[in-house]
Amino acid sequence: MTEKEPVDKKRGNKLGFWFFRISLRIFGLPGAYGLLYFVCLYYLIFDRTAVSSSMAYLKKRFKTQNTLQRTCGVYRLFINQGKNLIDRYYVVLRPGQFDIELRGYDRIKTLLTNSQKGVILLTAHVGNWQVMMASLKKLGKTVYLLMSPEENIAVRNTLDIDSEKERVRIISPEKFLGGVIEIMNVINQGNIVSIMGDRSYGHSSTEVNFLGEKTAFPYSAFSIAAAVQCPVVVLLSAKVSTKKYVVDISHIIEPRYSSHGKKHEKIKSCVQEFARILEDYTAKYPFQWFVFRDIWERKN
Repeated sequence: MTEKEPVDKKRGNKLGFWFFRISLRIFGLPGAYGLLYFVCLYYLIFDRTAVSSSMAYLKKRFKTQNTLQRTCGVYRLFINQGKNLIDRYYVVLRPGQFDIELRGYDRIKTLLTNSQKGVILLTAHVGNWQVMMASLKKLGKTVYLLMSPEENIAVRNTLDIDSEKERVRIISPEKFLGGVIEIMNVINQGNIVSIMGDRSYGHSSTEVNFLGEKTAFPYSAFSIAAAVQCPVVVLLSAKVSTKKYVVDISHIIEPRYSSHGKKHEKIKSCVQEFARILEDYTAKYPFQWFVFRDIWERKN
């Protein structure tokens, strides 16, 4: 099945980022965080679309909670996402200020050392993208992100996405065959490609169980990995204190199949394994999964 992704409503703007930037410089992280409680309260009251989308996830994650408890959960989600956005800028402004615990580094380093090919990093809308990329610099590889060109210029400029001074590049899914040819070339050159695993962005998807109900997750990462014969490394991060993140790359999935007839069955099992890993993550960090959309909604 395929899904055309609708355009998300942009909630960041130049003035807003400038305001938080100045607050960060003057008051530091605690001061900038403090402003979030007022800004997020505004969105909680007036942005009904974001609230209802978040509720879809919280109803699955916390099945016994009442509406008031889930509303408080939405507020926490908004605040945590805001903190991650502020941290992204802070990483650029003052490199080295965060304590990043990288789990699984030795195993990935061995994989890259013992093979001429790269790996696919399969991530989700969790944690902090800028922190994850900073933690991967020690691997000494260029990381290519499969992502749509950032339409919100304020976000792109503030977060330093696709900067020439960084070893991070963007592959657009809008390219020929969804960028698959470029992805395969990059992996064969020994580099790393990061693909989002909880949103399809127009790529084919398969139905799996996630948080107790059926939903569709994309499987292109596993199909490409099987074709190129490289591993899929699940990349997750979580903010555990004001200046500490845990980046986890310890989960490795090998999408291999012995015959063409078992291809779909094997690929689907890989996607289900990723969904299980993501379930474990949301059990441990329930307010750090930032998919503000009802991914369980049935589409006609």
